Amino acid sequence: MNDTEKTSVVSDEEIERGVKKVFDEYINPALQSHGGFARLVGVTQGEVRVELGGGCRGCPGARATMRQGIEAILREQVPGIVAVTDVTEHGL
Repeated sequence: MNDTEKTSVVSDEEIERGVKKVFDEYINPALQSHGGFARLVGVTQGEVRVELGGGCRGCPGARATMRQGIEAILREQVPGIVAVTDVTEHGL
């Protein structure tokens, strides 16, 4: 395999930096208008774990917010993400 055939691997640290930037610039300002926020719990092998808080915790629209909003924006803006997982305890 030559250098042009090698695939670029994005480190978990690079993904984490990108996710935090997207949270600060896009996601949390939008969620704050509804009294909520998203917090990065961690990144492991490209899996991004997110916890929702404030008005988002337990909200009936939280699943749609996560999949159609947060996950879609993160996958568009941050290379290397293989999964976005909601680790929020919505039943509390």
